[in-house]
Amino acid sequence: MYQGIPFPSVDPVAFQIGWLIVRWYSLAYILGLIGAWLLARHMSDKSHSVFTRLKIDDFLMWATLGVVIGGRLGYVLFYNLSYFMEFPVQILAVWQGGMSFHGGLLGVIAATLLFARKKQIPVLSMGDILVCVAPIGLFLGRMANFMNGELFGRITHAVPWGVVFPMGGPEPRHPSQLYEALTEGVLLFIMLNAVWWFMPRYRERQGFLTGLFFILYGVGRFALEFFREPDAHLGFIMAQLTMGQILCIPMILFGCWLIMHSSPKATLKKIKGEF
Repeated sequence: MYQGIPFPSVDPVAFQIGWLIVRWYSLAYILGLIGAWLLARHMSDKSHSVFTRLKIDDFLMWATLGVVIGGRLGYVLFYNLSYFMEFPVQILAVWQGGMSFHGGLLGVIAATLLFARKKQIPVLSMGDILVCVAPIGLFLGRMANFMNGELFGRITHAVPWGVVFPMGGPEPRHPSQLYEALTEGVLLFIMLNAVWWFMPRYRERQGFLTGLFFILYGVGRFALEFFREPDAHLGFIMAQLTMGQILCIPMILFGCWLIMHSSPKATLKKIKGEF
């Protein structure tokens, strides 16, 4: 029987300077935000968007707070509420891991809506740029999950790349973090940016790219959850579906709604006043 590939010994600490300890998990968030910020500025220049370089610089802090606060609260509410109700002080221990993509997404959406209203920017114009750069952080985050040996896949003896994770027992498992890094990160980045750079007809339809992001991420994550081990304290929620899959369903539906209602910029000027 296939015994699997031993998990590579990776120190969770990327580097340490005196009292400052930087973990791979934290570094993934930092580099993801910086990479997304730089690419968003470049896209704004090329498209002459109202979401200008200066506004993107201002939004960076809003996005950071949205990702961290939303991601943590999402994990608390969606995945481990009973534990955090018993030990509420642990909610603040973000360095120990425990972040939800869907919570982080809601946090960024909230930050985007508030920022767009404050700066009088069409919210979908912001969203269409933000979704194109978001996969950078998704890729780095999933790679950090792999290096931490967490969120691993289900047991498999059918593929030659099964990995024996330290916290996953002696059986080889799907390296589902890498599957997600390639799908949510690399493939999603290529597909969204291909539309942005080479299909101006669809780029001009405000909300189209945002809707496409919700659909592609939702479908990809839903499919990959079949390879990922369900959270031990949750298991399967309904009809052999995981919490991650259930949360993807409204994402896909919302993405379809956005695409159906996306229109050229000329017909969406009223959004600026609404948001």
